[in-house]
Amino acid sequence: MPAITTEDVSLVDANRVGGAGVATDPAPHEFVAFRISRELAVSDLSVDAHALVVDNDGALRTTLANYLNDNCIRVTAVATRRDIAAIMSRETVDVLILDLRMSGDDAMHTVRSLREDSGVPIIVLSGRRDEADRVMALELGADDYLTKPFSCRELLARIRALLRRSRAPEVLKNGSMSVRAYRFDGWELNLRLFRLKSPDGSYIGISRGEFGLLRAFLCSPQRILSREQLLGLTHINSLEVYDRSIDVQIMRLRRKIEPDLRHPQFIKTERGAGYYFDASVTVVR
Repeated sequence: MPAITTEDVSLVDANRVGGAGVATDPAPHEFVAFRISRELAVSDLSVDAHALVVDNDGALRTTLANYLNDNCIRVTAVATRRDIAAIMSRETVDVLILDLRMSGDDAMHTVRSLREDSGVPIIVLSGRRDEADRVMALELGADDYLTKPFSCRELLARIRALLRRSRAPEVLKNGSMSVRAYRFDGWELNLRLFRLKSPDGSYIGISRGEFGLLRAFLCSPQRILSREQLLGLTHINSLEVYDRSIDVQIMRLRRKIEPDLRHPQFIKTERGAGYYFDASVTVVR
């Protein structure tokens, strides 16, 4: 069978992928690092990015690694989630691509654990189209969700969209480059350290989506923001926009900062219009 090229993007039957000189099933506890291809470099924030692919399908790992490598993204591919911590402790990972249904692994637990300790963008892959799985993955901290079969081209577009947002300056569209943090009612959101500190001084794990959403509210307190505006001000993937994506992020953020979910104190709903942040905000420059 001929080697996979950048034009062959269908993953309908990934198990058939292979080719001379291509290892299709590395050992479970070993990873394969693929060097970036400079010949196909493009002017994009994805250049020099490092993607960590976690999937127990060796053929799929090879397909993704080859395609992303050809499009200027360095890839480390592993078979189990047990390898994630070791790799992230010694290398900077710009995006994590995680299979939801790995035998013997709890990918949802992995997503939640990673989000508590890291702000790395996470794309979940799954062969299941159930809305419950999609919502759960997003609630636990995933930034995007892609169902199998999918095309490598679509995955690449989603990766680039996440990288553009995650690598953008820590400012909103008002151009305020000097803001270091926002404070409200004892809370502090540090824009440079990507940290949310609670009134008791403890740090609260926060995803990039939650971070972008809270930053948007703190930049415009007492102002009603529509779902469309919030999508534009946060890094939520615009390739798969649906109103519920913002609602899920709002729900997750409320769980972390609201003392009473039944009667939100900070993030309030203006029915038919959107949401607004009802608190006094101090800007730290």
